[in-house]
Amino acid sequence: MNMREGGRVKGKGGGETYPSPLNANGVDPSPFTTPSDRLVVLGSAGLVEGFGLIGAEIHPDADEARVEAVLAALLASGQAALVLLESHLAHGGGPMLAQLRNSGGRIVVTELPPLYAPQDYAPAVDQVVSAVLGADALK
Repeated sequence: MNMREGGRVKGKGGGETYPSPLNANGVDPSPFTTPSDRLVVLGSAGLVEGFGLIGAEIHPDADEARVEAVLAALLASGQAALVLLESHLAHGGGPMLAQLRNSGGRIVVTELPPLYAPQDYAPAVDQVVSAVLGADALK
């Protein structure tokens, strides 16, 4: 586990130190990430606030414009990231979202079911599986 020393994080091996990458909530990210790795969660406040407790960068009550701005900043930064989008945002048609989904690589975008209606959640992969294997494949 990383050790905090005066606003700096010391690596597991005790060697190099670097500035502590605190998130907006003042929480240290997981000791299993590097300073350039990010966990970013966008969606309704009720859903994303819990992720903030584990050190994620959260964007409560985000809209499609916020998603596009965050994704553009991530792409420009060169950082690796896991981006979790609440399902209504994941189905948005923004150009940055489409570009990242089609390119793959260091930024992985996936979706979360809505907090207040998880029974209504149907991942996009279900459509692909049904198209390839038939409608009965998911029963």
